[in-house]
Amino acid sequence: MPAGVTVDQEFINRELWRRQKGYGRGGRMRIERDTAHILSGVRHGKTIGSPIAMTLANNDWKNWTEILPVEAGDAEKHKAVASPRPGHADLAGSLKYDFPDARYVLERASARESAARVAAGAIAKLLLRALGVEVASHVIRVGKAELSRPATWDEIAALQAKDEVLLNCVDPESEAAMKAEVDAVLRTGDTVGGVFEVIVHGLPPGVGTHVNWDERMDGLLAQAVMSLQAVKAVEIGRGVTAAESVGSSVHDAIGYEGHSFTKFSREHNNAGGLEGGISNGEDIVVRGYLKPISTLRRPLASVSFETREPVKAAYERSDVCVVPAAGVAAEAMVALTVARLVIDKFGGDSLRELQRNFNGYCEQIRAY
Repeated sequence: MPAGVTVDQEFINRELWRRQKGYGRGGRMRIERDTAHILSGVRHGKTIGSPIAMTLANNDWKNWTEILPVEAGDAEKHKAVASPRPGHADLAGSLKYDFPDARYVLERASARESAARVAAGAIAKLLLRALGVEVASHVIRVGKAELSRPATWDEIAALQAKDEVLLNCVDPESEAAMKAEVDAVLRTGDTVGGVFEVIVHGLPPGVGTHVNWDERMDGLLAQAVMSLQAVKAVEIGRGVTAAESVGSSVHDAIGYEGHSFTKFSREHNNAGGLEGGISNGEDIVVRGYLKPISTLRRPLASVSFETREPVKAAYERSDVCVVPAAGVAAEAMVALTVARLVIDKFGGDSLRELQRNFNGYCEQIRAY
């Protein structure tokens, strides 16, 4: 992080609050009230160029100090996960690390760690915001209920200011249908997934590269979002429907009618703001497809670690729907990825130097 970026701690904590909200969240969210405590890298409200360290307390930890102690502890107090849960890392992780049960795997693989990502992503958002670049998300599907119309950037951005988070959808009727999907699985002890969409607004063309395969922005964004728990597919722009369409209906025709960054314009944004691994000046659109949460109140079949006999999968407290929260975590991952690429391109040890380089580049492409 360059020096001189204003750090609003209330903004960081609000981002953490957003991650904890949404209809269908479970008991853990009633225990924790996440707050970031900055230890280094920020003084007098601004970054100072050194690494930023933060802590987020787990309020529930006091209940686990004897169950999961650092030292050997009392074996009678250990809460083994006696049967692996389908859809989780339980079995694969226990096999990999030679554990007799899945407790250590469960705790480390938990999406609880995404809270740290959101805190770090908030810092990245503040850096991007200083350059006029914003990142926001909204939910476009829960189960079979889907957003029934296109969403504007202003509508998506406005969701972040709401004091109550239901399913983070811009359309009230579509959101009500999504809520009904969650209600249906609540009654049956099941879970439901969905699709969130992250938008990067205000990024100029030319960020990212086509030169090296491992530096293409679309690949980096896909990996960043796919790394989130329960995300099983990532889409850029119209990536999914483009595969079944002809080229003339997919590729975004170019005009010369004026744009916020250059005089070039596009009829549509089917490419999702990226061509050849490089931003093209349109909004970057990234969708994450979230499987239903794997822990079910009505568990699926499993096998006992000890006896190898058929049993029901272990149950740990769980959410029913996390699509809005996953969208917030994905915002953080997208912001971290884009911020790194922005620093790679424009450099600068201080925000003023970074802004000077950024603004000079924008003047260059505006005169192209």
